[in-house]
Amino acid sequence: MSYDVEKPDEQWRAELSPSEYAVLRQAGTEPAFTGEYTDTKDEGVYACRACGAELFTSRTKFESHCGWPSFYDPRDSEAVELIEDRSHGMVRTEVRCSRCGSHLGHVFEGEGYATPTDQRYCINSISLRLRPAEG
Repeated sequence: MSYDVEKPDEQWRAELSPSEYAVLRQAGTEPAFTGEYTDTKDEGVYACRACGAELFTSRTKFESHCGWPSFYDPRDSEAVELIEDRSHGMVRTEVRCSRCGSHLGHVFEGEGYATPTDQRYCINSISLRLRPAEG
C-alpha cells in the first residue's frame, strides 16, 4: 500500500518515542486503562500522532469502559483504512491512518453499544494527539 506520508523506518524511530513506535509502526497495543485519552471529555479533533492527519472528533467519542478511547465513527470515511487482522489467533479489523499507514487500533461491530453506527473504534491513546476545539 502506498501512503501520502512515507518515511524510512530509521526516521520513524527517530521521530517517535519507543512506546509510540511500538504501537504506531509495529501494531502494538498500550495497556488497558493507561492511555491519556481513555477518560478525557475535552472537545476537539483527535489526530494521528505520527503524521497529524485528523481522524476522529470528540463528538463521536463515547464511554465503552473497554480501557481505550472509543469512537463510533471516524471524522471522515477516508481518514482511516480498515484491514483484516488474523493475528493472535482471532479475526479482527485493524484500523490504520490512511495518510501514513500507522496502526491505531481495531474496530468492532454489534457489541450492543447504543451508538448511531453500532461500531466501536477501539483506539490506542498513544496513537492520537488531541487538538482542542477553538473558541
